[in-house]
Amino acid sequence: MAASGIKVSPKSDNLARLVGTIPGPIGTPYEGGTFQIDISLPDGYPFEPPKMQFATKVWHPNISSQSGAICLDILKDQWSPALTLKTALLSVQALLSAPEPDDPQDAVVAQQYIREYQTFLGTARYWTESFAKASSLGVEEKVQRLVEMGFAEAHVRSSLEAVGGDENLALEKLCSG
Repeated sequence: MAASGIKVSPKSDNLARLVGTIPGPIGTPYEGGTFQIDISLPDGYPFEPPKMQFATKVWHPNISSQSGAICLDILKDQWSPALTLKTALLSVQALLSAPEPDDPQDAVVAQQYIREYQTFLGTARYWTESFAKASSLGVEEKVQRLVEMGFAEAHVRSSLEAVGGDENLALEKLCSG
């Protein structure tokens, strides 16, 4: 099943275990990323909501940065048997576009979102670059190249994080500061 890049496929022979894939919404720090979501269908499905959690690490107020747990009403008390897995994944994708820091799953991320929005954006972009992009394997190579230029690894990592993983911008930042 695919719509707007959203896919659901079996995780194994057990059809109650699925994996959903959603693209990061355009115009958000998640843009360009592909996020995998583990889906378990309870025995009571479709009368009970599917259990969903991010398998891809994501920096978002309503998603646990540790476990991938998602705070979303339709996955809890607002579920209806009329909803589909596609609708649920579309809602999760919409949540990426419109965080609700007043009802957080991850209080640390929510505080950063409220108090230091630019830092939140940089961190969310860096996590997308590091964990949700096919090129994310390149992050360690970028770190290595910049360290070889004589910059301290901790400064390299924080600079890359601040500029969303862009190696050239990180180099500019390191040279200027």
